[in-house]
Formats: sequence, C-alpha cells, structure tokens
Amino acid sequence: MAAIGKRGTVTEASGFDPEADAQRLREAMKGAGTEEAVIIEVLVHRTIDQRQRIKEAFKQAVGKDLADELSSELSGNFRSVVLGLLMPAPVYDAHELRTAMKGAGTEEACLIDILASRSNAEIKTINTVYKKQYGQDLEDDVHGDTSGMFQRVLVSLLTAGRDESDTVNEAQALLDAKEIYEAGEARWGTDEVKFLTVLCVRNQKHLLRVFEEYQKISGKDIEESIKREMSGSLEDIFLAIVKCLRNKHAFFAERLYKSMKGLGTTDSVLVRIMVSRAEIDMLDIKAQFLKMYGKSLHSFIKGDTSGDYCKILLELCGGE
Repeated sequence: MAAIGKRGTVTEASGFDPEADAQRLREAMKGAGTEEAVIIEVLVHRTIDQRQRIKEAFKQAVGKDLADELSSELSGNFRSVVLGLLMPAPVYDAHELRTAMKGAGTEEACLIDILASRSNAEIKTINTVYKKQYGQDLEDDVHGDTSGMFQRVLVSLLTAGRDESDTVNEAQALLDAKEIYEAGEARWGTDEVKFLTVLCVRNQKHLLRVFEEYQKISGKDIEESIKREMSGSLEDIFLAIVKCLRNKHAFFAERLYKSMKGLGTTDSVLVRIMVSRAEIDMLDIKAQFLKMYGKSLHSFIKGDTSGDYCKILLELCGGE
C-alpha cells in the first residue's frame, strides 16, 4: 500500500522482486530494438524506493548503471520521464533546478514551480543534495543566474525559514494585510520587499487570514493585486506562492493545463509535474483538473502527446 497521507497513482508493487525486474529491463534493452512497453510496465508500477532497489540489483547483475544504460537506449521526452522516475525525489528536484540554470537561458518556471511548492524540510534536503551532486551551493547558483527582486524571493524561499505552525495572530494578520495594501494598491510604485516579508515568512493558516483581510481592505483579491502591481518572473513567483498556499493541487492542475493548452506543449513542465507528483498527490491533482477544466487530465495528455511518451504519461496519470 502507499504510505499514509499519500494520494499518488503510483503505489508499491506487491510481490516485488528487484532481481527479476532488473533482469526484465536488461532483456528489454538487448538486441537491435528496445522494448519500451516493458520499461513502462516495470518502472511506472514501482515506487521510488523500489526503483532504487532495482537499480542496485541491475548494477550487481550487469556491472553497469541502469540510468546510463537506459539513457543510451532511449531518446527525447520518453527518456526524460524514465530517467526522472529513477531518481529519488530530492535528487530529481536538484537535477531539474540545475538543468534550469545551466546553459544560456534560465527556465524560471522550474525555479518557481519547485521552490514555491516545497516544504521547509524538502527545500533543506534539496539544498543538501544539490551541494553533494554538483559541488556548489544552490543559493550561489541562483544568485549567479537570476537578478533583482525575483532573485531575493528565491533566496528567501531557499532559506527554508517559513513558519510552519498553525498559529494565526489576528492582530498581525490585519497589520500584514494593511501593510501589503499600503505597499501596493495604495501607493504609486510598489514596495516589493513588504510582499516578500509577508508571503515568504508567515505560515499558511495565517496567510489565508491575511488574504481575507486584504480583500476587505482593498476590495480586491490578492492575486488580482499582484497581477496589477508586478510583472514578469516576480509576478509569477508571488502568484505561485499564493496559489500553493490556497490549494497546491489546483496550482499543479493549472500548470499542467497551461503546459498542454494552445500551440505546442511545454514538455519540461509536463514531465516535471507528472514525475514529481505521481507518488504524492496525482489523484488529487487529477480530480482538481477535472473540476477546473471539465475534462480529464488523461484525455488532455492523450490529445497532446504521442507514442511511448504518451503511454508512459498516461500510466503515471493512472487511467481516466
């Protein structure tokens, strides 16, 4: 069974035999072609922990790294999904952040998606793993790759210092709401630091009260004000923080929808969310997707992707 509290489409395989799975994967890669169906069947229906044991069994039996072997056999988005599934969650997050900052441009969406949605403990682990894997501090890389207020928000989130208690200080909530209003809607220009101080530090329950008070004071929803007061990546990250605090499943559902809607597919976003949430809360994200868009996530993926890439995503989606 899946761990208590998890609502993923991927759960532990019963009668699990890592040696037999490693052998099946080895056979699937032998000869001229690769049997992608076997790779999908084995990897999607095992948890991250079980996949680590398959990797160990493969290395023991073959003397080679499973991820390296699959990487040389596969290509494109299908390969990205398969390699992602083989990584423990914090390793995958660190890998995605590194990839987002490597090279000429920066994929700001990746930095936003991960850092706005992870808990303090998750961010601390990502920081540790990143240092171990790449020999550099994640904060230093973020510093070198981003700038201005957007950089400051990311660095604040990377400190993993958000209050995670359930305490709501009513007087403070009212003060926070007033200060955000005065820092934005009530003045010419915007004092973004005040938004950072409140949105990146206070706990979830407290902030939900702040948003209620803000609506009363300003007559506007906090998201509407952020859109009016900010632009670009700074607007995106503040909106992501608010959306994750209100309903993380809705946040991911919207990101999936936007990754497939319109011309072309933003595969990096689609792959990252499908891989990282499959074992955690994909059932809730699917339900939210259907509620928000009147169509199943399954049908969207089917209509927007093809081949083995489509097949593996549909398996991660867990049916209609």
